[in-house]
Amino acid sequence: MAARKSSTPNRGFKVADQIQRDLAELIRELKDPRLGMVTLQGVEVTPDYAHAKVYFSVLVGDPEATEEALNQSAGFLRNGLFKRLHIHTVPTLHFHFDRTTERAADMNALIAKAVSSRAKED
Repeated sequence: MAARKSSTPNRGFKVADQIQRDLAELIRELKDPRLGMVTLQGVEVTPDYAHAKVYFSVLVGDPEATEEALNQSAGFLRNGLFKRLHIHTVPTLHFHFDRTTERAADMNALIAKAVSSRAKED
């Protein structure tokens, strides 16, 4: 017998999006001084909903301390998701610092430097 396809396509993306929105609200309630201004960049949920990788960036604060604080608060945050989400399995949360914005800023600086040095040569 063939495995039955999910009746709602893209459900994983919808669940990940909802987790991201709910976590953003729950993180604001945390009173940990190690948390700076956290922005959630994305959530990837495994197909069985057992685990979720949560990617974040920080505008203010230490990324490593923030990652540690978030991972230590993962159980509390997961419990908060249990109360908000209407799914059978709420994933275990794994927080990872997302260096994408940091890399983009570095790349923009390099491009600006190259453009200005080319302008001086002309």
